[in-house]
Amino acid sequence: MTTAPTQVPPSGARVAAPAKGRAPGTARRAFLLLAAVAALAVAVLASVMFGSRSTPLGDVLDVVRGQADPYITTVVESRYPRTALGVLAGVTLAVAGTLMQGITRNPLADPGLLGINTGASAGVVTATAYLGVSGQAATVWWALPGALVAGVLLQVIGSSGGGNLVRLVLAGAVISAVLSAYIQAVTLSKPKVFDSYRYWVVGALGGRDFDVLWAVLPFAVAGLVLALVMAPGLNALALGDESATSLGANPVWLRVGGLVAATLLSASATAAVGPIAFVGLAVPHVARALAGIDFRAQLVFSAVLGPTLLLFADVVGRVLLRPQELMVGVVTAFVGAPALLFAVRRMKGTT
Repeated sequence: MTTAPTQVPPSGARVAAPAKGRAPGTARRAFLLLAAVAALAVAVLASVMFGSRSTPLGDVLDVVRGQADPYITTVVESRYPRTALGVLAGVTLAVAGTLMQGITRNPLADPGLLGINTGASAGVVTATAYLGVSGQAATVWWALPGALVAGVLLQVIGSSGGGNLVRLVLAGAVISAVLSAYIQAVTLSKPKVFDSYRYWVVGALGGRDFDVLWAVLPFAVAGLVLALVMAPGLNALALGDESATSLGANPVWLRVGGLVAATLLSASATAAVGPIAFVGLAVPHVARALAGIDFRAQLVFSAVLGPTLLLFADVVGRVLLRPQELMVGVVTAFVGAPALLFAVRRMKGTT
């Protein structure tokens, strides 16, 4: 059994002593988790109630019971795919962010830092520009391999020379820079590709159906299962490589497994709804503040808080500029920033 880790230190820093952070008791943690689940239930309900026009709660319940008129039923059911994709993307992005902050020991790590989102964007741009692919459902099958290829490149480049953390982060930065330059070169030389790409790159839950969800679900489930397997090892890894080794863990394999899981998760989300910033960065901080220093608890809280944040952001984007709407990728920056500031204030003096 592993020992609970301390606060996540900056990348490359060595943790010399076990945790001094506060570890909430089991009862308090259970209460906070129940409150988070209740907030998620409210977010799901709001997602099916609000859109270009609001649907009263009674009408939604009538739809669930099969007693609503056809028009109301059509309106409410049209929001089901959007809500389901919000849950899936929120879970995968938040869990991926928690994993990456754990394996890099960098509190600023998120799926975009290591180039995975940029890899998905490069896949979409390539398919649109050179293969004539168009439509949300079709782009999924090109965003997904693009993200996975970027993840493989990161593994190969970052793990060479013993898997140094700094090398890993630098490899991600290089991959992001190169792929961003490629995307700019293609989109600027092909105006029609740019016109199509600019809608996808913002990140949105609308305009997708359940086919997109089914396409990415196997990759998301595989990533979540691997994340749960890696969680106990992350507790040991947070103590430093030497301490983790003395506890029987293998730091190299923990990082490889964590990166594979994070790649599958973030690739699934990005392929399904486009690159959405801030969820993978902000949610792990809030989860850590509520769940304590145990990565197993942090992953559970992240899986609940991620979709809650994403769905509330999507609802805000839908009602703010009716009958138009703001894409969720724009809203998450405004909704997530206060959450991250709150988390940073709680971290003050603990690192």
